Amino acid sequence: MRTKFLKFSMILAIAIAFTSCKDKAEEANTSDAEAAAVSESTSEKYTVNVAESTIHWKGFKPTGTHSGTINLENGVFKTDDGKLQSGTFLIDMKSISVTDLESGDGKENLEAHLMGTVEGKEGDFFDVTKFPTAAFEITGTEAMAAGKTRLSGNLAIKGQKHNISFPVTITNADGMMTIESEAFTIDRTTWGVNYGSKSVFDNLGDKFINDDMELKIVVKAKKA
Repeated sequence: MRTKFLKFSMILAIAIAFTSCKDKAEEANTSDAEAAAVSESTSEKYTVNVAESTIHWKGFKPTGTHSGTINLENGVFKTDDGKLQSGTFLIDMKSISVTDLESGDGKENLEAHLMGTVEGKEGDFFDVTKFPTAAFEITGTEAMAAGKTRLSGNLAIKGQKHNISFPVTITNADGMMTIESEAFTIDRTTWGVNYGSKSVFDNLGDKFINDDMELKIVVKAKKA
């Protein structure tokens, strides 16, 4: 009986591990910051529509997940022959919102902790008083299979800048360009967001937060 139980436990563990790996978003390639891409003087300009653009985020811990959104503050892109070549957008870190909790059920407390507006906990996560914006600047694009594009750019968070690359789908029709990424993950500790990280702190037990943070970017921009 014990042998059968051990075999069943092993099979169950493998199944759970396989499912977790299958569901996990692809990690963005991360490297040192690079020079921003530059377009020709004849490039066409697109201005980001912040009302229709957003960044979806998800954080993980042993007992579950939390998810939410962050708004963009502004942004500009340029295209050559209709293809995205360069651009930047600013991220309004004071707009961090938690969407998996209801108001009065921990939503406001978690938002305040993430933004760093709780006295004594300013630097735990994003410290928006000191760093009110994050930024992304395009450093390159590369065509992929199935009509997708690998977008590379410098992501600046909390004063630290690193280059990341991830797959996106770009559509451009009737003067409106949409850049939509697949879900991807980044290691938050690379940008100094260390709170609850087992790779930074010891003796956390099961009170840790995964280093991987999942992002999905949707940006819409109108031809100027």
